[in-house]
Amino acid sequence: MEESDSLKSDQDSVPDLETSMGYHFIRPEILEQALTHRSYAAEHGTGPLDNERFEFLGDAVLELVVSHLLFKRFGERCREGELTRMRSFLVNESQLATRARKLGLGKHLRLGRGEDRSGGRDKPSILSDAFEAVVGAIYLDSGIDEVFSFIERCFGDLLDQAVDSGFGQDYKSRLQELTQGRFHSVPVYEIEKISGPDHQRTFYVAIQFNGEVLQRGSGRSKKEAEQDAARKALEILDI
Repeated sequence: MEESDSLKSDQDSVPDLETSMGYHFIRPEILEQALTHRSYAAEHGTGPLDNERFEFLGDAVLELVVSHLLFKRFGERCREGELTRMRSFLVNESQLATRARKLGLGKHLRLGRGEDRSGGRDKPSILSDAFEAVVGAIYLDSGIDEVFSFIERCFGDLLDQAVDSGFGQDYKSRLQELTQGRFHSVPVYEIEKISGPDHQRTFYVAIQFNGEVLQRGSGRSKKEAEQDAARKALEILDI
């Protein structure tokens, strides 16, 4: 198969990409530009019709949307620094490249021959930039609401993980080390109740310590609720 035929085949399968994204473009040419790397544009003389401007826009839109989702979910119980660390956990080259791979974005990219031969379709930098470009393209095609839906689909499984990795600290471990060292005893976490439908449950946890409730916490998962309670307990103990 000629290389040009291969590129054409990839472009012909774009509807498959839209299906994996869960979004179908009103203006397909916008998606085409979002998938066009500068190496392809330079090789084919298309000038500025690569994805770098879309990447610039998508980067800003992605940061806004992820910040909003984190604020909505964790804003009442997390400090600004903690939210910033969570966002960094979610929006970095490695995570964006992983999201791009899950969408199958690499095989749809329009790359120059040299970049293609050197493995460009799986380079984290190219994949993460393309993911941002696609976010910018969706924003231009349909607006912010569709971007929210797309990001929630792509990052849904990571939002709960962000509360652990994004804190930058394991409050449960810190609390256990403190209570063992100071009181020679460890806290016990008990679920007091679970509310809400299965897809949007809220867990309520109490920390039992030496026969008394030391602090309570809540969250979208048991781990999140325990971390919330442990953080509050550390604040009480002035740590």
